[in-house]
Amino acid sequence: MADADLNSAAWRVPPSRYLESRPAEHVIPAQPISRYVTMPDGCRLAVDAWVPEGVTGPVPAILIHTPYYRRFAMKPGGQGESCPNAAKFRDILVPRGYALVVVDIRGTGASFGTRDSFRSPREREDAREIADWIVAQPWSDGSIGATGISYPGAASDFLASTGHPAVKAIVPLFAVWDTWSDHYYPGGVFLNRLAQVYDELMVAMDHDRRDLLANISYFSNPDFAGPMPVDEDPDGALVKEAVAQHAGNFRMPDFITDLNFREQKLPYDASFSSANISPYSVCKSIRKDVAIYAVSGWMDGVGYANGAIARYLTMQGNPTHLLLGPWDHGARCNVSPWRGRIDPEFALLGETLRFFDEYLMGLDTGLRAESPIHFFSMHGETWQEATSWPPIPETTRLHLAAGALRTEAATGGEAAHLTDFSFSTGSGTRYERIAAINALEYYPDWHERQAALPAYDSAAFDTAMELTGNTIADLTMASSEPDASIICYLSEVEADGRVRYVTEGLLRALHRKESPHPPEYQSPWPFRTYHRDDATPLTPGVAERMRVVMLPTSWIFKPGSKLRFSLAGTDAEHVKQIPHGRPPVLTLHLGACALDLPLRPFQE
Repeated sequence: MADADLNSAAWRVPPSRYLESRPAEHVIPAQPISRYVTMPDGCRLAVDAWVPEGVTGPVPAILIHTPYYRRFAMKPGGQGESCPNAAKFRDILVPRGYALVVVDIRGTGASFGTRDSFRSPREREDAREIADWIVAQPWSDGSIGATGISYPGAASDFLASTGHPAVKAIVPLFAVWDTWSDHYYPGGVFLNRLAQVYDELMVAMDHDRRDLLANISYFSNPDFAGPMPVDEDPDGALVKEAVAQHAGNFRMPDFITDLNFREQKLPYDASFSSANISPYSVCKSIRKDVAIYAVSGWMDGVGYANGAIARYLTMQGNPTHLLLGPWDHGARCNVSPWRGRIDPEFALLGETLRFFDEYLMGLDTGLRAESPIHFFSMHGETWQEATSWPPIPETTRLHLAAGALRTEAATGGEAAHLTDFSFSTGSGTRYERIAAINALEYYPDWHERQAALPAYDSAAFDTAMELTGNTIADLTMASSEPDASIICYLSEVEADGRVRYVTEGLLRALHRKESPHPPEYQSPWPFRTYHRDDATPLTPGVAERMRVVMLPTSWIFKPGSKLRFSLAGTDAEHVKQIPHGRPPVLTLHLGACALDLPLRPFQE
């Protein structure tokens, strides 16, 4: 089955139909306008401006602020796309009357300077200066949108937060809201492999290490020849000088482990914490007339879909839209086991174009008449619409009993499970794509891997049941150690016994305390500060309540299938071992353990 929007009743005008109604009318120039723009501190940023040919007047601009090269230089006679990150946006937007401006952030590509952090606050101020430069160009009509996948997606939030009057609309694609909990520390559990692999990527790019870059599937074209010099640098001398400055860039494993508690200050800078690199911290500065389209996928890392939902709910005073598809990070794959092909068929760029046409170009696209929320239900293989999130506001409670999930609470009993520190979900998981690893199959061996975990099964469903939203595992548990990783899994056990991965959730027991939601982070799941002051070790052997938030999904359980809950204390290939070398025994107090599931009957 496909994730295409045709034959779906979820839209009045499906995105693919809208794209068909907007034929290309202009020509993409053979080369962009390419130059340095100097920041107030003297740092020069490399900028490409793709301005449509054949337009009769000024045009709106879309900005992509990226650390992943605005454009590659190519070897003589080289083949391939020199703009692997921006080309898809260029090819949709420029022929339809938009200028696309792509900028190497400071310390990357052909830009000068050094990076002092991941998503440095300096980049926010640079974005403001770039916006000033855009509106001063003769081809600009004075209005700006911004988009991009992952890092550039969050950069669009930061641009909007400058309050620049030209910024009218942003589409943060597959982008975090809270870098700490959506990205590197989901549930307070550190993704150690991610930090290392991302560092390898950035060294390869920022230091122009083409030997290392060849190992990254996205950038493995042997004809790539480093960052493209700007027009004023015909012999490449300036880009060499810029790359030399990048040697001073921060290193991700060192940097992110200095932020091992959320909003903890850097040891050397009391003004800097994880808040400074997270869009939520500046969202109050986004003007209320800026339109926002939050987009993510059900296998988008280990928190990005939470980020999209939190962005949508937090920014309700703005024109907001939410799209959640059957995708991994960046929608490189349709992750549904029932997909027709690997590549998504949904017209995501058509939906992006429609959004900018509506809110930036001022066209009447009918978008405001659509429901603000659209999501794809896997195993039902259908798109649905909603007017609010969560779309299933009431939850169904299933209680843990010995090896089972029941509608009635157990009268007591305990179940002790020794953590196996060798357990892993493998290499075809939601964790790989956010580390720029080219995963194409998702949980193909889950049936075999989950068999090593303690499991609790529901009764078989009589009818098809839809699970849409975040499941909460409400556990009362004791640990033999003062800390532990608690990793919960949901699976579908099909009528023939096949077990399929559905979703998971993580919590470091140290961070079990819940707190009221702050204005800048609204969500339907329990909020935690993850502050050092709120972190409390367990008393070994003493049971405490811990609510584990499972990652959102939309999944249809077929008649005859069962829902399975499984428990682990690690995922060896992806997370930090907690506690070091001391595998905890996790003891569930069954009479006080349950799942709160956003379930409802599904009409096929």
